[in-house]
Amino acid sequence: MNRLSFKIVVFALFALFLSGGPAQAQDQNAAGNQKTAQNQDDVRAPRYKKKKKKPYDLNANPLAGVQSKQPDKELYDKAMVAMKKGRYDVARLDLQTLLNTYPESEYRMRAKLSVGDTWFKEGGSAALTQAEAEYEDFITFFPNAPEAAEAKMKVADIYYQQMEKPDRDYSNAQQAEKEYRDMINMFPDSTLVPRAKQRLRDVQEVLAEREFQIGSYYLSREDFVASIARLETVADTYPLYSRSDQVLIDIGDAYAGEAHNVLIANGLPGAVRERMHTIYEDKAAEAYDKVITRYPMAPHVEDARDRLVAMNRPVPEPSESAIAESDAEERSRQPLHFTDRTLDIIKRGPTVVEAVHVGEPTLEDPKRTLSTDVSNQNKTIFVNAINAGRPPAPATAVQPTGPNEPPRSDQPSTAPLQMQAPGGGTGVGVEVVSAPNGPAQSDPNALVKSVGPTNNALPAAEKPTEAPLQVNDIKTGENPAQATTETKANGKTKKPKANLGDESSSKKKKKKGLDKLNPF
Repeated sequence: MNRLSFKIVVFALFALFLSGGPAQAQDQNAAGNQKTAQNQDDVRAPRYKKKKKKPYDLNANPLAGVQSKQPDKELYDKAMVAMKKGRYDVARLDLQTLLNTYPESEYRMRAKLSVGDTWFKEGGSAALTQAEAEYEDFITFFPNAPEAAEAKMKVADIYYQQMEKPDRDYSNAQQAEKEYRDMINMFPDSTLVPRAKQRLRDVQEVLAEREFQIGSYYLSREDFVASIARLETVADTYPLYSRSDQVLIDIGDAYAGEAHNVLIANGLPGAVRERMHTIYEDKAAEAYDKVITRYPMAPHVEDARDRLVAMNRPVPEPSESAIAESDAEERSRQPLHFTDRTLDIIKRGPTVVEAVHVGEPTLEDPKRTLSTDVSNQNKTIFVNAINAGRPPAPATAVQPTGPNEPPRSDQPSTAPLQMQAPGGGTGVGVEVVSAPNGPAQSDPNALVKSVGPTNNALPAAEKPTEAPLQVNDIKTGENPAQATTETKANGKTKKPKANLGDESSSKKKKKKGLDKLNPF
């Protein structure tokens, strides 16, 4: 059997060889004929073919298509070629030569912008800082040029490239957000505005992710006040965040946690506990309602419906416009693949794949919700719950002040003095009342009689003794310092010499006689 199979195989190979031989020869003949025809065409065709001209790279050199033999244009083209090859120092040298040699050149504006481009493409923190300075100088020198929007866009791109992950330093992300907002507000008619808006949405995705992670951490630690403050800031500031539905659900869960804490609190009256529990549940239901009415096509909308049903609250129905808006947002997002998660571990920057590509980004930040605001809100809820069942306090009458007490600030003012005119005329009559000179009449109905004589005249004022004619006279000769002054012939008074014998002085006195031998 094996020998028979071997013979069959050999026979098949031989037949195949015989059938392929003429075909192969025929193919060789056809190839030879085609080669002969091609050689004949080559003989007839010209020896040198004209090379096709390469298209200009307008991204690297916007003025490449301009045909000019001017020296400033040649310097600019030379700098662009050097920058394309990565020789940024040579390109900067050529551009600075153009700016210094031809200050009135028509290419000076593009040359000034290209100096910043060389620093931007070189990379590195120092080079990017220098590029930002060059772009800011360009905006200062050419504020109305169309390229000013490009310079402002590149300033924002500098911070965009240096962004880090949401759980790292977010200063570059904040600065990038500010620069993109300034670019959109300063140049609303620029063709770069759509790209700037998309970059702004990417940056806001990173900032919202950071706030959401912090709020979720506080929620896991049951710090509901801090969690509500962070999550409400995300919901108010970044409505296009990819996890906005989860943010609102977490806000509702935080208020539900507050309601649960009220139920298990000790020392609260039953009525107060019930009122506070109702208020917090209303706030939680409001957050769940917003998930359904604002993000009806979000992936976590069913969780919000389940929570409302568990609370015995009505489930709202979203409008058609809200459904269309939410559907467009969800369709614009790209799914996060395995490769994206792997690259997120390796690369330094954040992953913005899930950022939305439609809708208007927030250009002005609303007021942030702080923990103190939430704490004050809780205090207000507690006070209102306590005072809800109490009658209003009656208005207390103002107590008059005593005779020897200072006037109070809440004391009502006395009625003004009424001046009435006499019946016969229209003028104001004024009567001057003088004190009686006679003795005061005692009141016969008084319980306590006045003590002392009834007619007591005041004694006459005693005259003080007269002062002596001279006071503190000092006799001449008692004090030589106060001696009479002498008068010169010209009428000027000569100042007397003072006796300094008994006064202390730092000047050393000269010794006389035997005192010179005393060393002390």
